[in-house]
Amino acid sequence: MRRRTKNNKKTPAERARDLFSLLKALILIGILCGIPAYILLCHQEVLSNLNSLHDVLTLFRSHSEQSAVLYLGAQILQIVISVLPGQVFQIAAGYIFGFLPGLLLSLIGAAAGTTVTYFLAYILGKDAMFLILGKEKSEKLVNVLNGEKAYLIVFLLYLIPGMPKDLCCYVAGVSDMKFRPFLILSVVGRTPAMCMSLLYGVMYLHHYHLGMGIIAGAAGVLLLLLLLFRKKLMALFDRFYRRITAEKQAAE
Repeated sequence: MRRRTKNNKKTPAERARDLFSLLKALILIGILCGIPAYILLCHQEVLSNLNSLHDVLTLFRSHSEQSAVLYLGAQILQIVISVLPGQVFQIAAGYIFGFLPGLLLSLIGAAAGTTVTYFLAYILGKDAMFLILGKEKSEKLVNVLNGEKAYLIVFLLYLIPGMPKDLCCYVAGVSDMKFRPFLILSVVGRTPAMCMSLLYGVMYLHHYHLGMGIIAGAAGVLLLLLLLFRKKLMALFDRFYRRITAEKQAAE
């Protein structure tokens, strides 16, 4: 049993640990809440000028030599603090860069943003997540990503547009889920929606309105197929989970 000083006071080591946990939590709060709040309160014009495709295209054109760097930064920032309209930027990337270069930049940005958020949470730890989300909610989310369906859940979260995935990277960082499979599943899950947004931008450039309608229809069909074949998807990911688990046990 851990010893305490008289009157149940915490030891210096315990106080130092609590102070360090608080410091880590404040850093994460500053990133997740402080930076977005600062932008919204002090630089609202930045966001108001990036609400439409026309505004984003104007930004890229006015900084043509740095447009690729701007897009990568926007992709990373959207994943880390979720204040930018990610889909609008992806459509603009298809318009400005074309499909394949835009896809490459999108994948690099998504991988970089996912890496940053995962390791921020990994380094700052569970105490920070507990302070932000509450202990009960944090433990519930972590338990989901520690379960047998974790790989399927992560993949579907990123595959289906509109699913709540903003905090998934952070929760994954404090769960037992390894970084490499999480990175692969999240980036692969994002890819179909990325492709559709980029193609939409390419077709918008060439005024191919029929193609834009086809993409919107394809998105609906994809969602329907996911619902119809959800059991087969679950079985596939169960096999994937068992394989990963077996490899991990063999390595140990």
